[in-house]
Amino acid sequence: MKSNLLGAALALVFGFLGAAIWSWTGLADARTKTYLLENPKLLQQMAEAYQEEQTRERLAGVSGEVTKAFPGAILGNPDGSKVLVEFTDYNCPYCRQSMSDVQQLIESDPEVKVVVREWPIFQGSDLASRMALAAAKQGKYAAFHDAMFAAGRATPETIKRAAIDAGLDLDQARADGASQEVELELARNHALAQQLGFSGTPSWVTSTQAFEGAVGFAALKAALDPDES
Repeated sequence: MKSNLLGAALALVFGFLGAAIWSWTGLADARTKTYLLENPKLLQQMAEAYQEEQTRERLAGVSGEVTKAFPGAILGNPDGSKVLVEFTDYNCPYCRQSMSDVQQLIESDPEVKVVVREWPIFQGSDLASRMALAAAKQGKYAAFHDAMFAAGRATPETIKRAAIDAGLDLDQARADGASQEVELELARNHALAQQLGFSGTPSWVTSTQAFEGAVGFAALKAALDPDES
């Protein structure tokens, strides 16, 4: 761990101070390494600053696209000024665990808009994601989203039951789920997740942060409202 942090910290030092400082008889490098290892808090702070800078660079390239929702695939206020993006999978237990946190976030602030990006990476979840996007086209995304997570593991049987519970036109939903529009959306979500460096679900994006995991309500709220934390 220290080795990784040291590498990140030294990268920061190189970026901020420039190579010229390091040419001083070749001793600055060794002395800086020793100093950083003897001051782990500074090492941690520098590594975190480096990671934050990397995140900002990744977000800069995709920020406009990642917050642009598939029509209807939104939870909370569609016109909300505070945008949280969630990459999710219906067979991900941590996504199911995070549902209550997202709902609490929506209920706590009427300005919260959650853009949901369907990213089916678990076995068997592709069909559920397609049905979810088909539900979005019928204006029933939230209803299917909630019913699908409540139904348990995504299987053809539970997906059909969730679709019925959400009141979908099943024939139209099946056709929409197989459409090129939905195919392109799933491919886009996968590409965005890769660009952002995500390795699993749930993953989250705000205007300034990109992070992974079932982090809980407090962490989501802090990421969405950094000035209030």
